[in-house]
Amino acid sequence: MSDHTDILIVGAGPAGMAAAVTARRHGLSVRIVDDQPAPGGQIWRGIETVAATPRAKRLGESYLAGAERAAAFRACGADYEPASQLWQIEPGFRAFITRGGKARAVTAEAIVLATGAQERPMPFPGWTLPGVLTVGAAQILLKTADSVPEKPVWIAGCGPLPLLYMTQLLAAGGRIAGFLDTTPRGRLGSALRHLPQGLGRLGDLIKGLSWSLALRRAGVPIIRHVTELRAEGEGRLQRLRYCAASGQEFEVPAEVLLVHEGVVPNIHAPLALGCTVQWHAGQHCYVPVLDSWGETSQANIFVAGDGAGIGGAEAAEPRGRLAALRVATKLGRLDDGTAEAAAAPERAALSSALALRPFLDALYAPRPQLYAPPDETLVCRCEEVTAGELRARAVEGRPGPNQLKAFTRAGMGPCQGRQCGYSMAHIVAAAQGRSVEEVGFYRIRPPLKPVTLGELASLDEQEPAA
Repeated sequence: MSDHTDILIVGAGPAGMAAAVTARRHGLSVRIVDDQPAPGGQIWRGIETVAATPRAKRLGESYLAGAERAAAFRACGADYEPASQLWQIEPGFRAFITRGGKARAVTAEAIVLATGAQERPMPFPGWTLPGVLTVGAAQILLKTADSVPEKPVWIAGCGPLPLLYMTQLLAAGGRIAGFLDTTPRGRLGSALRHLPQGLGRLGDLIKGLSWSLALRRAGVPIIRHVTELRAEGEGRLQRLRYCAASGQEFEVPAEVLLVHEGVVPNIHAPLALGCTVQWHAGQHCYVPVLDSWGETSQANIFVAGDGAGIGGAEAAEPRGRLAALRVATKLGRLDDGTAEAAAAPERAALSSALALRPFLDALYAPRPQLYAPPDETLVCRCEEVTAGELRARAVEGRPGPNQLKAFTRAGMGPCQGRQCGYSMAHIVAAAQGRSVEEVGFYRIRPPLKPVTLGELASLDEQEPAA
């Protein structure tokens, strides 16, 4: 296997696989590296194993669609390196990858970052207690291990994912103690103005309504407009406190709590590469600045999939194909006219897939309390920095994120600020009377993922003898 390829794709989810298949179709050599042990990304996680089992149908038709995509990807001829971690890309491009405890460098003419999204961080009192997980983590366990919690679970948050997971959990024989819906009162009314442009996605709306009806038929208790959340217990989750919109507080016994407040793009790699990002007011997060092909402000670096802005699998695939078409054009495998003709249906598919996003973004925008946790709440769990410490430091000379990182070590842990970056920015913005956009985000430095000294030392073994 050569260490040089035309295109290096990071991530084997819907966008990465679509980019790989398209690039190979136009004669490009492709290397695709992925953290996960098998293709599919989060939405089609474990699809090759699960598709042939009885539990596949419980996960829905959208999940089963991944089997065909994974098969096409396997057959396309790309050099596929699963269970690999990318931790640095140098200009030119030289990328450093760790696999099986060994690090090595590979080179490429172009980079496609298809690293997807992560669940929006949501610090609240007790969120680090054993027994508190995210809905996304619980869904991974359901998909890969058919893991169903033994006791009834509480689910708190908003968005389509909790609804989908609850229907999947019920189909798998799980039990739900209750759903604490944190969507604020009046959101539907404000979101409806975006609905006309999304009417072409009526099927998606009907699917969402069917999930809600399935929960009602199953008798799942649904408590709407929850504003505050607190997990309590001695050594693990035992109690759950929540506030209703009326301000009244309730306490219930709980052993498992699953939380979710939407997803945000993974932007660490683009930030580390110096790609320009901008604040997306609708999705309340930063997104890379891209042209119509998905190319960033750095030439020959592309972002595809949810890393380019939240859109789901149906938006991820055309984004991946568009990036591959542009790379093929740049490397002389396609002329501009042929590329534009091939791009037209992809752009139409992308536009259609994104038509409902403004409605969903408005309906499920983060509630005001999400980024205003009490002072004692851990915000950076890696370095055990509380919201109170960040607030106190934020008013001492109006420091920015990177100064606060140096003062408090918030963002210096193994997650490199993935779990505290947005929380920190909102807390600082509120304390200083500034907008989150003005405050900004951490400066991201390599390595993107933790690397051991042994892995670094293994790079020397590749150097040719003088």
